[in-house]
Amino acid sequence: MTDSLFFFLASLTLLCALMVVISKNPVYSVIFLILTFFSISAHYILLNAQFLAAVNIIVYAGAIMVLFLFVLMFLGTSKNVELQKAGMLSKFAGAIAGGLLFLVVIAALKDVQLSPVNHDTFDSQIGMVENLGKVLFTKYMLPFQLVAVLFLVSMVGAVMIGKRETGEQNF
Repeated sequence: MTDSLFFFLASLTLLCALMVVISKNPVYSVIFLILTFFSISAHYILLNAQFLAAVNIIVYAGAIMVLFLFVLMFLGTSKNVELQKAGMLSKFAGAIAGGLLFLVVIAALKDVQLSPVNHDTFDSQIGMVENLGKVLFTKYMLPFQLVAVLFLVSMVGAVMIGKRETGEQNF
């Protein structure tokens, strides 16, 4: 059951990722990218990493894709804006780059050996939020607090930059 679900999700992920690249309408590309992120989150759930699945949906499929859509709407990719067609040289360069990336992936995966799972020592709670919280607040407490302070400083800086004073003129 799990194997067939994995292969279905893998084929759905690859199909949606391919449609991101092939689609001529940028809004459709963003929608296919959202579907790709959802199918990757389903892979995380199969790996028993529910926290990563939730973060992937919230951060990438939520916030980042809304940002992409705002940029697309801001740039005005409507039908009256003509997109430049790629020349033969850029298509050739893209094919070469894709082929080289494929060779790098094949070279990286050629020596991979999968080891069988030992069911006696397998911990099914490895990707759960409780275990992540324990590790985050014990072993990685200092980096976690430093990142929290960095986020606080960046939020205060963004508010100070965006704040308008009385009498300030817009450019």
